[in-house]
Amino acid sequence: MNEMPLTTDRPDVGERNGLVNPQQYHEAVTFQIRRSVEWTEPCLRITRLRLLSDASFPMWDVSYCHGIIDGEPVDVMLPFSQLPKRRLSAAIIEYAKRDHVYAKGLGILDNISTLC
Repeated sequence: MNEMPLTTDRPDVGERNGLVNPQQYHEAVTFQIRRSVEWTEPCLRITRLRLLSDASFPMWDVSYCHGIIDGEPVDVMLPFSQLPKRRLSAAIIEYAKRDHVYAKGLGILDNISTLC
């Protein structure tokens, strides 16, 4: 599945960029994933970074990260399992700099989904 999933915001439940049809997404993408790659993998484009938390907890937990390489859906291994809620993008960029990854070009900053 090369297209980006349809997403929506649901502020009443604390969700941003949530899936419109999670079952369809997971059938089309998750069940087709055959390999995991590091986020430093050449030609990788991150399509979804799902972060979960409780409203009073200051950190996001990484639920999953998916991407595509040459049209193949892949699971993306990240160098972090938690990120701060404050300055989220800055934290991702710092990890990216350490790994010589261009976060914006990878698509990770544009494809974050959160639920708390």
